[in-house]
Amino acid sequence: MKNWDAQRIADVADARCVTPAPGGPRRVVIDSRGVAPGDLFVGLAGVQDDGGRFATQALAAGAWGVLVRPPFAQGAKGGAILVTEDPLAGLQSLALAWRRELGAKVVAITGSAGKTSTKDILAALLARELPTVASPRNYNTEIGLPLAILGAPPGTEVLVLELAMRGLGQIAELAAICEPDIGVIVNIGPAHLELLGSIEAIAAAKAELLAALAEDATAVVPAGEPLLYPYLAQRLRVVRFGPGGDVCVVRADADGVEIDAFGEVVTLEPGFRSTHLLLDLCAAVAAARTLAVPVGGQYEIALSRLRGERVELTGGVTIINDCYNANPMSMRAALEELGSDTVAVRRVAVLGDMLELGAAFEQRYHRELGEQASDARVSLLVTVGPLAELAGETFVGGEHVHFEDARSAAIGLEPRLARGDLVLVKGSRGVGLEIVARQLALGRVAS
Repeated sequence: MKNWDAQRIADVADARCVTPAPGGPRRVVIDSRGVAPGDLFVGLAGVQDDGGRFATQALAAGAWGVLVRPPFAQGAKGGAILVTEDPLAGLQSLALAWRRELGAKVVAITGSAGKTSTKDILAALLARELPTVASPRNYNTEIGLPLAILGAPPGTEVLVLELAMRGLGQIAELAAICEPDIGVIVNIGPAHLELLGSIEAIAAAKAELLAALAEDATAVVPAGEPLLYPYLAQRLRVVRFGPGGDVCVVRADADGVEIDAFGEVVTLEPGFRSTHLLLDLCAAVAAARTLAVPVGGQYEIALSRLRGERVELTGGVTIINDCYNANPMSMRAALEELGSDTVAVRRVAVLGDMLELGAAFEQRYHRELGEQASDARVSLLVTVGPLAELAGETFVGGEHVHFEDARSAAIGLEPRLARGDLVLVKGSRGVGLEIVARQLALGRVAS
């Protein structure tokens, strides 16, 4: 955005340019603590405070300018002063305008589980051939998505963007900001049931992405997902992935992964073999081939932190750190991966509460965790939180230990571990199981 002057930014953001400044901003930020010279600081209103209050501080730190509500422009000086009644709407408008100026192809990804992994995989597949920018970390909301778009430098040819969903209308709102050319729905599962009430409502919310696609755009969806059938309009090109789809796994072993992509078999070495990640790989290959990007060979795919990353510890213990979040679909996938391991001496599952399922569903899905842990041949099941404890009622074949909170689990788990253990740590973010993973990662484990 360096070539956008203050008046142009004001016009795009529906703001008034009180004070201009030379040139344009090098980037857009919303945290005044991270302001660097040349930045445009956007002061967003929060629940308890308004970021506009830090406009003077941002300018003192060298910001090119600020975009804030009128009360916070008074007395501000030292850069461009842009005033609007709705800085968030201004931020979103700037992102849409920048997306259009880039002229990049946009792939938008959503789903109940695996959307971040699919984003990471697709970005790796595309980056070999095209200048590609993907959403960083969890920049997938009405605030994060605009920042991800605005962070793309000139020359970017593909934007791979993750869209989060908390309720009806949010995917539509996000899609309006990024105007996707390709929409990927990784799966439909029981996440956010507390807010939406049914799996059918979840499908409708995810399908807002399909409704936002232009005529002849491509929808990449799981093969055989009946919940999406009502939303697959004839105006779209539909590509299906997974068993029976246009893109599916033919073989996965130590020699690599063979994928049938529209009748052409390609071999990849992605660095993983987990069933759920192979499905994500198929979705990514489908999107890449839709963009006419060839795939094949070895890839260095860096999956986002706290999402299934394996950490080898001193003392012979391995952690599968998957504690970023959890829902019934992702829990099942993680336990299946744990159960498929043939090297571990003993399998340990540290499972926390799955939140946002609602009173009508939460007991059922937590009891099912015990059955899934049994099927995964877990030797030690450690539950954290009042809901996760219900898994112990259906768990058989091993020892069950319960802790009320993550800190207690972090302390109590260490002496129970031994060389050769493979430890899955997974739960909703609100449970804070990263404390457990961090404690073990310090190396204080039994040998």
